[in-house]
Parts: sequence; C-alpha cells; structure tokens
Amino acid sequence: MRLDSVGKRYGVRQPWIVRDVSLDAPPGRLIRLEGRNGSGKSTLLRVAAGVCRPSAGRVTGRPHTGYVPERFPGGLPFPARDYLLHMARVHGLGGSSGARRVDDWLERLGAASYANQPLRSLSKGMCQKVAIAQAVLSAPGLLVLDEAWTGLDQAARGALDAAALERVADGGTVLFVDHEQARLAGRIDEKWQLDGSGRVTVAAAVPGVAAPAGAVVVVELDGALEASAAARIGDLPGVLSCSAGPGRATVRVAASASDHLLRQVLTLDGVHVSGVRAEGAAAGDAAADAEEAAW
Repeated sequence: MRLDSVGKRYGVRQPWIVRDVSLDAPPGRLIRLEGRNGSGKSTLLRVAAGVCRPSAGRVTGRPHTGYVPERFPGGLPFPARDYLLHMARVHGLGGSSGARRVDDWLERLGAASYANQPLRSLSKGMCQKVAIAQAVLSAPGLLVLDEAWTGLDQAARGALDAAALERVADGGTVLFVDHEQARLAGRIDEKWQLDGSGRVTVAAAVPGVAAPAGAVVVVELDGALEASAAARIGDLPGVLSCSAGPGRATVRVAASASDHLLRQVLTLDGVHVSGVRAEGAAAGDAAADAEEAAW
C-alpha cells in the first residue's frame, strides 16, 4: 500500500488533521503509529483502512482490509455470533467455512460463551473481542488496529498479539496504535511518528535487522497438538525446547527463527498461537523496556 501526499481535514474551512503524508506500507511489515493525543492518529488509520477518503492525495495498492476502530459501536440488538456471521458473508466467507472461522475466533478470544447474547448486553471488553474477530476472521492483507488492546483481559491481549504476528508472518501488513510502549516490542519493523503539524516521519525503521545473539522468544500454543506435530516443531531450526501437555504447549525459539516457527504452526489443524513474548518479558515493564532498547 502506498500513501501519496495524503491529507485529511473535516471541511474546507477546517484545519488539516493530516497533511502531505507520503509513505509505503509494504507486505509483511508490522508498523506502529505514534503521536501525542489529538495529533490525528485515528484519522490517519481511518484513511489507511479506507473508512474515509483523503481530502488530498491518494491511497493506492490497498489490499483486503480488516479494521478495529477506537470506538466499536457495541449497542446493537443482534447476537455477537449473528453479527460475525454477517460480517463473514460481507468478506465472502459464507456457509460452513464462514461459520468455522467465526467460531474459531470467538474461541481464541475467549468470547465463545457469550456468542448468543446481544451485543448491547455485553461488557466493553467483550464487545472489543467481537470487534477484533470481525477484523481478523477473513485473514486480511492489511490489518489496522486503533487501540484494539484496550479493555481486553490478559489472555485476549495475547491472542491479539499472536493474530497480528500471524498476519505479518503470512505476508500481511499490520498498522497499529497502542498506548503501551512495550506492545509487540522487538517485533516492530517501522515506527511512524505523527507530529503536531499532521506530518509523518519514519522514526525507527529496522528492516532486515537480525535478532541479537541469545535472544529467545516464547510461543504459547493451545489446541490438540499431537505428539508427532510436537516432535516436528521440536526439530525446526532455532527451536530450543518444546514442552507439550494436554491442550497446551510452550515453545522456546531463537528470536531470529520465530517467524519461521509461526508459519509452521499456522499449517497445523486445531492448533492456535495463544501468546508470543520475549523470554523474561513477564517480569514487568522494566524487562519489556530493556527488550525494546536491545532491539
């Protein structure tokens, strides 16, 4: 996707929120958008996702897109699963295939038990899970996430982390905003910095940078991981250990080989990535900050 001299304002006499943005968002990239509150991050994400048209310039090469807005309209009268089935049909996923995708994502995000409740009766966090499910169920080539982790429980945050990394590993582009600086630390390819004038600069671009020696990523899996599949994972290049139990497995892998591991996991039926983290990252924000600095 390419943004050519993109600008956005809400009316001809209104100030420019975003102006003169010319950037590439190539396939297989994880891009973080940063900027102070009110700087126009959500506006730029909406333009990138195709939700609104730019007032100047153009966006070209946009692939099939999934979008999680900053505020999902959860006050709807129909059940969550019915809404997602409708969205699956909109994305061309009808019949049993669409239903399987919907049920799979409801399960992964921890929302399956609420699937038949009206959206307007669900909590903000549960509605956020539905918002994420509608964005990812079609495996979009561009995934745009505007504070999508807000309101989620820890397990769902891990599932969303994994979903973002899966899209990138599969050749998609992920463009996101999140208030936590440690979000997906060490995995980001580019940081776009939106300044007070509405212009964007690439604050940190690290394409092709290899992981530092000794860096280890821990990948948590759930689902029916057969012994033969666990053995195959254990034999993959860069895998340091693979401990499997009933319905769960933990894989320690060299960070430089983690993308290859994720691609292989995606080929396994009934196995899901429930979390991805740097080893030791659970120790707290200090460890996450150190990890981001190391990368």
